[in-house]
Amino acid sequence: MGQIITKTLAEVYLKQGHFQEAYEMFRVLSEKDPSDMEIQDRLKELAEKLSPSPPAINQPVASTDETIHVLKKWLDNIRERRRE
Repeated sequence: MGQIITKTLAEVYLKQGHFQEAYEMFRVLSEKDPSDMEIQDRLKELAEKLSPSPPAINQPVASTDETIHVLKKWLDNIRERRRE
């Protein structure tokens, strides 16, 4: 049974956080009616949500020593929890 694609159903998926499904529905709707600006806006919004965010710029990178220190603390915590 094929799925009926409507703006309402796409909005439901969007509100429920099913961004990929909503995007696919809006894409199909956009192909059917490219002049619908509401659909175009939703597609743009969802494309931004679905695209990986660029790496943060100007964030300090932890030194190797700092990273080792943090990882050792994690390992100590894991070992401690296993003993309990």
